[in-house]
Amino acid sequence: MRIYVAGHRGMVGGAILGRLEARRAAGEDLSLITRTHSELDLTDQHAVRDFMREERPDTVILAAARVGGIHANKTYPADFIHDNLMIECNVIHQAFAAGVERLLQLGSSCIYPKDASQPMREDALLTGILESTNEPYAIAKIAGIKLCESYNRQHGTDYRSVMPTNLYGPGDNFHPENSHVLPALIRRFHAAAQDGRDEVVIWGSGTPRREFLHVDDMADASLFVMGLDHRTYCANTRPMLSHINVGTGTDISVLELAKLVAQVTGFQGRIITDPSKPDGTMRKLLDVSRLSAMGWHAGISLRDGVRQTYEWFCRQDPAQLRAR
Repeated sequence: MRIYVAGHRGMVGGAILGRLEARRAAGEDLSLITRTHSELDLTDQHAVRDFMREERPDTVILAAARVGGIHANKTYPADFIHDNLMIECNVIHQAFAAGVERLLQLGSSCIYPKDASQPMREDALLTGILESTNEPYAIAKIAGIKLCESYNRQHGTDYRSVMPTNLYGPGDNFHPENSHVLPALIRRFHAAAQDGRDEVVIWGSGTPRREFLHVDDMADASLFVMGLDHRTYCANTRPMLSHINVGTGTDISVLELAKLVAQVTGFQGRIITDPSKPDGTMRKLLDVSRLSAMGWHAGISLRDGVRQTYEWFCRQDPAQLRAR
């Protein structure tokens, strides 16, 4: 089997590639295809077409995306909607044109309305207004789901979508402006502990609740869904509601998360909230009953995952982390 992993240098794509490499080392007959951004710009239609025609993968895992936290989404909305739409359209259509019958697209839990009932079920999609801070990115990810479903309905392909909750882990983006909440907290509390500061200020009121999934669990879930036989997948989804939530089924407040990160990093000072900064959606918890019914459950606890991620962070070259 020839498998193309788009976005293999990203946190999720790298974890998926690592799992596939382990399977190949264990004896599975896998040919793994990757390209860096400098080798293949996925927003370039002609380049993606030529790549698919040349490589002829059997399976495509679309983990490539332009991603970022609240600040990045508010600052670069045009970049987020344009780049992600182009990546999805190019990869999905050119995969179909090259005869790829199986594709897995990775999305995001931000596809759901900001006032969706909690926990959010798959059928909450398109039932309300999106959170304004990440609407352009969410629109692009919803389009990715509908692209997969439309090609399945018209052309009989087997293109699937998984919607993860907030992801974290080794390889995350720790940039001070463009990172998500958990890596941002790890970086901030680490610096405060190292400098001996007596307080750390966190964005917002601290009351919003978030669910977090370790990237290794996400990699396992992605390959689990990709490996489901067609009958099982179809029995647990619908042609126009085919995406599958991936998460832990539990959440934590941002303030509780900050306290956990403080413990892991050794920070002993005060934690101050700043309500003048945006909170974003007040709660984002996924209903994972669809995936659970098919037999997959997350295996890494949040405390263990944060500790593992912090240990990875401490092993990195500070110069490289500043560039992320």
